[in-house]
Amino acid sequence: MSKVHAHGLYPDEYICHGKRGNLVDIEEPVSGRRLTVLTFCTNDVLGLVQNPEVKQAAIDAIEQYGTSNSSCEALSGRIDLHRQLEREVSQFKHLPHTHLFLNAWMALQALMDAFCHLAISVPGFQHTRETLILSDVLNHGCIISAISHANNRSGKAFSHSPNVRVKAYRHNDTNDLARKLRRYAKPDDRIMLISDAVFSMDGDVTPLPEYLEVMENYPGSVIVMDEAHASGAIGPTGRGIYEYYGILPQEVVDRGMVPIIMTTFSKFAASAGAALSSPSPELNDLLTVSPTSIGTISLPAPTTAAALESIRQVRQNPMLVQTLQANTRYLRSRLVEQGFETIGETNVIPVLLPPDINPKYFARHMMDRHGIWISPIWFIAKPRLRITANALHTKEEMDRLVDAMVETREAMVSSTATVSA
Repeated sequence: MSKVHAHGLYPDEYICHGKRGNLVDIEEPVSGRRLTVLTFCTNDVLGLVQNPEVKQAAIDAIEQYGTSNSSCEALSGRIDLHRQLEREVSQFKHLPHTHLFLNAWMALQALMDAFCHLAISVPGFQHTRETLILSDVLNHGCIISAISHANNRSGKAFSHSPNVRVKAYRHNDTNDLARKLRRYAKPDDRIMLISDAVFSMDGDVTPLPEYLEVMENYPGSVIVMDEAHASGAIGPTGRGIYEYYGILPQEVVDRGMVPIIMTTFSKFAASAGAALSSPSPELNDLLTVSPTSIGTISLPAPTTAAALESIRQVRQNPMLVQTLQANTRYLRSRLVEQGFETIGETNVIPVLLPPDINPKYFARHMMDRHGIWISPIWFIAKPRLRITANALHTKEEMDRLVDAMVETREAMVSSTATVSA
């Protein structure tokens, strides 16, 4: 770790002491310096973390249930708020059966156990069909972790299941997906396609309609969309990728496929946790007894209540989503006007810098000189700044960000030129 720190590979750390809208009071642990900064790196995309109704819902839940359920759902940890949140998510995503988890990583591992191996002991049961999983090469780490363990986790140990084969296809490449299926799909395979709906590092949207055209040739295929960065952000009312493309999940069912949506609450829903929604009550039963449901506690009451009230706020106030999308368009256009290379199309706005500018030093300059907090991503193939717009940003704040980025770019180019000379 000393070498990691010495070469500047470890992220800068900051401790938050309070928030007021997009103003955040932070501390640098190393120096102890305290400062107030304007943030463009929060995932609170609709600004509901400090919404009075959301906060009061969490407080009321603590008064009624306490701070923890202290058990898993299958034992004594299920509360009425869980049922209410599951119903709210099901209505929001147009899928009738929803199951809650503490986080996305646990949700996806449970899905792999349930779908690939049936993570339940059934006397005399023998599962004989292999599973083929198709995964975008740029999928989020929670997906990669789940599918990489899909062949050797607890479901495999408890059941009599055959192999799981995982094949990656090129990013958002429908033709490569079709090629991989023609090459690797065997008769009687159980096939799953899994992808981010909005990619967290590139800010682009997966081509779902094109994928459905391909997967329709494989009846019974399961289509899993991770909507962590799509919920609340895309679609006219923020319902995610299906609404974005004008499709209902039931249409996918009618075409002979099985849609599954993962919703996470840490971005649009001012909370934490995740949910899997599907048309299958049987899948819900398997998820309930999966190791990642049984081996921990259920979603705590205040967390559940905050997510529940947040989704209700989104449904009641579609202007929140419209404001977010308007801010996204404005900020993206301002950055392009100033010659910055942005990619994607959503409120996740990656900005690619010239190769001689280190995003980490760029972000540090922005904080030190301008009091603006953005996320530097310097440890992937194409280093970038990762900027997130939200519904609370004003035009003045977005203009301040762009002006600061122009000054920082000029300062760093000048510094590089001086060193080279």
